[in-house]
Amino acid sequence: MEELIEVEGTIVKVLPKTLFRVRLDNQQELLAHISGKLRKNFIKIGIGDRVLMEMSPYDLTKARICYRLRTTLANSNPPKRSFGPKHHSSSTPMHHNNPHSGDASRAG
Repeated sequence: MEELIEVEGTIVKVLPKTLFRVRLDNQQELLAHISGKLRKNFIKIGIGDRVLMEMSPYDLTKARICYRLRTTLANSNPPKRSFGPKHHSSSTPMHHNNPHSGDASRAG
């Protein structure tokens, strides 16, 4: 069984088909895809996130993202969820101003 290399990096670019360009601490960039558990549990990864990856010793240009590391509250930029109920940020309810909506006296 081959021995995997675990490394940490920072997401610098989000690519199509759940691929990411990741910069390691030694400034080397590589291509990474997310593991099945991250995909199954809808873990969202964005630019600037720290991730833990597994690399094969045979190809050091590709990796698999296994874990999104937690960041401090000062640096946190949590990605927005793309599903679920939509919440409006305004505190006042949204009303439509239709002058003819409840006025039955004008119907004649």
